[in-house]
Amino acid sequence: MSHAPHPLGTPVIRREGREKVTGTARYAAELPPAGTLYAWPVPATVPHGRITAVRTADALALPGVHTVLTHENAPRLKEPDDPILDVLQNDRVPHRGWPVALVVAESLEAARAGADAVRVEYDRLPHDVLLTEDHPGLHVPDAANGGYPAVRERGDFDRAYAAAPVQVDTTYTLSALHNHPMEPHTSAAEWTDGHLTVHDSSQGATTVRDSLAAAFGLEPERVTVLSAHVGGGFGSKGTPRPQVVLATMAARHTGHPVALAMPRAQMAAVVGHRAPTVQRVRLGAGPDGVITALAHEIITQTSTIKEFVEQAAVPARVMYTSPHSRTVHRVTALDVPSPSWMRAPGEASGMYALESAMDELAAALGIDPVELRLRNDPAHEPDSDRPFSSRNLAACLREGAARFGWHDRDPRPAARREGPLLTGTGVASATYPVLISASGATAHASPDGSYLVQVNATDIGTGARTVLAQVAAAALATPVDNVRIDIGDSDLPDAPLAGGSSGTASWGWAVHKAADILARRLRDHSGPLPVEGLTVSTDTARETAEEPPYARHAFGAHFAEVTVDTRTGEARVRRMLGVFAAGHILNSRTARSQFIGGMTMGIGMALTEGSTMDPVYGDFTERDLASYHVPACADVPDIEAHWIDEDDPHLNPMGSKGIGEIGIVGAAAAIGNAVAHATGARPRILPLTPDRLLPLLP
Repeated sequence: MSHAPHPLGTPVIRREGREKVTGTARYAAELPPAGTLYAWPVPATVPHGRITAVRTADALALPGVHTVLTHENAPRLKEPDDPILDVLQNDRVPHRGWPVALVVAESLEAARAGADAVRVEYDRLPHDVLLTEDHPGLHVPDAANGGYPAVRERGDFDRAYAAAPVQVDTTYTLSALHNHPMEPHTSAAEWTDGHLTVHDSSQGATTVRDSLAAAFGLEPERVTVLSAHVGGGFGSKGTPRPQVVLATMAARHTGHPVALAMPRAQMAAVVGHRAPTVQRVRLGAGPDGVITALAHEIITQTSTIKEFVEQAAVPARVMYTSPHSRTVHRVTALDVPSPSWMRAPGEASGMYALESAMDELAAALGIDPVELRLRNDPAHEPDSDRPFSSRNLAACLREGAARFGWHDRDPRPAARREGPLLTGTGVASATYPVLISASGATAHASPDGSYLVQVNATDIGTGARTVLAQVAAAALATPVDNVRIDIGDSDLPDAPLAGGSSGTASWGWAVHKAADILARRLRDHSGPLPVEGLTVSTDTARETAEEPPYARHAFGAHFAEVTVDTRTGEARVRRMLGVFAAGHILNSRTARSQFIGGMTMGIGMALTEGSTMDPVYGDFTERDLASYHVPACADVPDIEAHWIDEDDPHLNPMGSKGIGEIGIVGAAAAIGNAVAHATGARPRILPLTPDRLLPLLP
């Protein structure tokens, strides 16, 4: 008897790939039923104030315009679970770009023309939109994102730092960053006999369903949210955004299905962003390079609508030997759009500062930057003193150094010149926590021998359908092609969103459990299956509620080679290598895509991406893909991702850690460290654009 090869770890081709490349995959805006109307938001043009009048007559007179919703006639909401969803409910303008009206028309063109014809009058109030290190509103919040304590102190940092023979005290500044997925935030809503159905570009249909039910005072059973295909999110679609509430309002008000795709230029103000940070890092060490004192102190901003605090100091609690440590977050509320999740929130920004400071410490000590990290690799998590379930940072650093040819480099700064080009190399570590949430799943066996697995997972381009089929096939001991996967529908078993690198671990655990129970029942079943087949429904609420005795994290190492043009100040990545330790890799094909996708975002973070706040108008000046520069293929000439396959029994039945975000963590620091090695100068403000580099060059 022959057996199919074990499906976990193999490079199974993603199931929806053909649909996507042939254009047959349908996204939220591409499924309009007959009679659909189209909506276009009207954004506030003042950064702070009150609406005194909304003039809609000219808009309503245009051909095709159906209605204009304002705070005076829009359906009333119950209290939404997120204040950013409380739109068109009052005359307050908390920031420029806040939706103040919504035009609904028979065509997209008519809706856009109608929005241009709406006239809004304001009582403009003074505004405050700039984050400064001495801002009077700075305070320590109750907690940072994820529930992490805002302040953690261990030992006596001040005494240990003062006594350290070698000290680094440096500050790094990061501008705001925007997610800018290819598919804008889009929703299409329809009410039928009191039941709400929404096609939404979302990272979690269950979450959107629950939020809409709360906002509109409905039982969750009366709401269905569908997110079959999602064209990118990077965190910005992790929780509902205003467009889904606006589309639902308009559908209720008009009695028609309504589709709303956020205009690209409006997204910067309403769908979240990575908040700017100013980060001070202090490292004290002995001549041997062992860190005796570590402090990482963050200031950042939030909006006046809600408090969102980038947890950028948290990685410093995990990474290195630090018997005396201080990590602090402070935040101030400004008249700006609400920041939110962006790929690897906290870790991406915090590890840029920490890993840059580690490079500065290596230079001050005259120790190789890889060796410095190895000397400070702890056996237990410094913050909790729990043992790591697995920690292969050292292996990633060593293998990466060998693959990259690190030890062949000339360690002297500004020593390698090729005509007008200065060339340098840099290294940085990466980490991301293992996060797992409870999920439900159903597994069904049909009489024809095929299987169907249902779970409300979301595939945001990661290959979730494919990997979940592999998980189920492994538990059922059947070929992958024998398993169908049904996802992206809130009527399916509840599941957490695709975020925090937790999707596969959370959904996969539930899928594995359901498939495993089904396999055992099939073994115990005699005779043919009944016509209706055999079904198992289960969840992992009990398993995921247990507090693990281990500190669970993924780790990695980035290596980068860059050139800096002394004539123009342009920095370019010549080659980049990442080596990661993220448990058992379930699909080598899709995993590699995830790693290099994160690394590419790190290139953008380091060199091209930045959102500038206009102090007069109170909005971000880079509001489209012409001014917000996402890396193109020409910016990524040679990028490699490898991994160390870990055997970690303390994670989940698949032995996997999340991989969606660790690729971006540390990537920008490796590039910044390479720029410093190339030029002999240390830039401390991202992105490293020519105007910032030219003054530092010889």
